[in-house]
Amino acid sequence: MANSLFDILKDKNFDEPAESVAIKKYVHDNFKEQVAVTVRERDIIVECPSAALAGTLRMHQIQMKKAASTEKRLVLRIR
Repeated sequence: MANSLFDILKDKNFDEPAESVAIKKYVHDNFKEQVAVTVRERDIIVECPSAALAGTLRMHQIQMKKAASTEKRLVLRIR
């Protein structure tokens, strides 16, 4: 018997990862900017709206890792 869409998705966790929330909060609190964050198995991708913000965040990578309590590699991208 075919599974319905509800049966397939009912056990899926749609909550945002804690690392993503922590990085977004860090950037917003310190720079008043919004970033998009993608958490993958080995790294975290932070998409910045400008090159200036990406360059500044590069100098704050250690603090962002501490805020997110992670050892994953941070990748900064410009949208």
